[in-house]
Amino acid sequence: MSGRQFIPVRIAVLTVSDTRTLATDVSGQTLADRVAEAGHLLSARKIVTDDIRAIRHVIRDWANRSDVDAMITTGGTGLTGRDVTIEAVRPLFEKEIDGFGTLFHMVSFPKIGTSTIQSRATAGVMKGKYIFCLPGSPGACRDGWDLILKAQLDYTHKPCNFVEIMPRLEEHLQRGKGG
Repeated sequence: MSGRQFIPVRIAVLTVSDTRTLATDVSGQTLADRVAEAGHLLSARKIVTDDIRAIRHVIRDWANRSDVDAMITTGGTGLTGRDVTIEAVRPLFEKEIDGFGTLFHMVSFPKIGTSTIQSRATAGVMKGKYIFCLPGSPGACRDGWDLILKAQLDYTHKPCNFVEIMPRLEEHLQRGKGG
């Protein structure tokens, strides 16, 4: 036991797909279910098409909401012409979490072998909020949540986690104010 009390994180889930609806969005539902099962709060859930402007619009909107601490996207991380989630989101990052993609490949390699190379899973920080971009398959969402995000979004996880540094994600904005 860590001695720390669990802190629920407010998480929004965005599915990027030209073909999914809420009724057929298994990946988004997988994430939404896991968010709730872990004791976090699902702040929002949406589906948008594989369109850079549409993706950015939702991410910017959620980044400005006080009830969102983190965003998880699913879909659009591959290599085809329609896979544009990374192109939409990466320019919005103030800081990229370089190790996220590396760790994602490490946890998916034992399951799908070298096929993991086709994913451009990534993560970063924007306006003090985390953004995690996962592939669109339910298996990738399970792996990303179960093997990475569940622990890192749990304040009781040691030696460190994303929750404990959340209050300091925007401290660079304070430096010019006498700090």
